[in-house]
Amino acid sequence: MAQLTRILKHRWLDDGDRQRALDDAALQRLAARVAASEQHHSGEIRVSVEAGLPMSYLARGLQARDRAVMLFSKLRVWDTEHNNGVLIYLLLAERAIEIVADRGLTRHVPQAQWEALVAGMREAFAQRQFETGLNAAIAAVDGLLRQHFALAPGEDNPNELPDRVDLR
Repeated sequence: MAQLTRILKHRWLDDGDRQRALDDAALQRLAARVAASEQHHSGEIRVSVEAGLPMSYLARGLQARDRAVMLFSKLRVWDTEHNNGVLIYLLLAERAIEIVADRGLTRHVPQAQWEALVAGMREAFAQRQFETGLNAAIAAVDGLLRQHFALAPGEDNPNELPDRVDLR
């Protein structure tokens, strides 16, 4: 019964629900925030938002983390010059957030710090403040990237990945 309830919850939500959670103006503000962040470090940040998991994930009982790891690969976040790309993934059906960071950054940031960062954003999502929660995630990741991969004065960060929010 729990599996059926989960499937219905994920299939019920669609792009209209995503649009109500994050309208076009919010998506533009998030993309601008990512672009501004990347002027200060050599990392790449991608944000992906999905209303519900694909049926193939639900049928196999997979979770938001499984989907985030797959999107990390599919969106080529792992394929940055300094191995310091980060994916911030939001699954609306479960109000779940996952952060997947490449090995260049995970060397410097313990798992407990990532978990604390995600836990701090859950409150915003529980209150349906999705833009606020994603802004907090971008700010936190930006801080870590500035700490460990800051650009030297006069150095440019070539934009290796799109700044726009990936919508599924």
